[in-house]
Amino acid sequence: MKTILITGASTGIGNATARHFQAAGWNVAATMRKPESAGDLAALERVAVLPLDVTDRASIAAAVQATITQFGGIDVLLNNAGYGLAGPLEAVQPAQLERQYATNVFGPIYTTQACLPHFRARKAGMVINISSIGGRLVFPFNALYHGAKFAVEGMSESLALELAPHGIQVKLVEPGGVRTDFAGRSLDVMQQPGLDAYDASLKNVMAKFRDPERTRNYSDASHIAEVIYQAATDGSNRLRYLAGKDALAMAERRATVSDEDYRAWVLAEFQL
Repeated sequence: MKTILITGASTGIGNATARHFQAAGWNVAATMRKPESAGDLAALERVAVLPLDVTDRASIAAAVQATITQFGGIDVLLNNAGYGLAGPLEAVQPAQLERQYATNVFGPIYTTQACLPHFRARKAGMVINISSIGGRLVFPFNALYHGAKFAVEGMSESLALELAPHGIQVKLVEPGGVRTDFAGRSLDVMQQPGLDAYDASLKNVMAKFRDPERTRNYSDASHIAEVIYQAATDGSNRLRYLAGKDALAMAERRATVSDEDYRAWVLAEFQL
């Protein structure tokens, strides 16, 4: 029986993925900062709810060891925990910047690092990193979030080559919009008192993102979980998995235009 360790499993994509793999017969180490928030997930058989804060290396090591002890090993690591940061870059505060990269970049690195000795000893294993369509293309007022996701993309592609001789795979899942509470629970907005130069542009951008026509194409977390399961089980050496109709449409658009034409389209689309 195979085992997956998932970070950020209390809600959203992580929670849906934990349930999907459990239903498919896997052992699941569902990790989160506050295990008491796991709800009925903790009652499912073959599910261990464990504390793990991706910004705390000691808690990462403890969760990895607890998973190996309870289930005998780890087959797949899913780096899912994430934090969104939006708004004008000029307004970012040091704590926000540090949290963005500690959670979205350093966290996956440290969690992967903790699992690699185990994977190398077994000459097998898989790391799946949750990126985003925002790791392939960009929108305004998301510079630091995009920067973090672009970092995950580059790290993952290089790491896949580095680990191939050891029988370890690295894959990327790139969701588009997802119907979760990410925008409320895990989204921070950069603001600075007295800085109003960006207000009109930001208002236009947020109105476009909140347009019901746009959100209608978002995916349920359960659909993203299905794509993650495909990545974990399809037996291929494929690196990237787009997840969601909107992600597929955006990637297709971006691939067919030049940098200059894409930039012109964004400026017009968001009335900047």
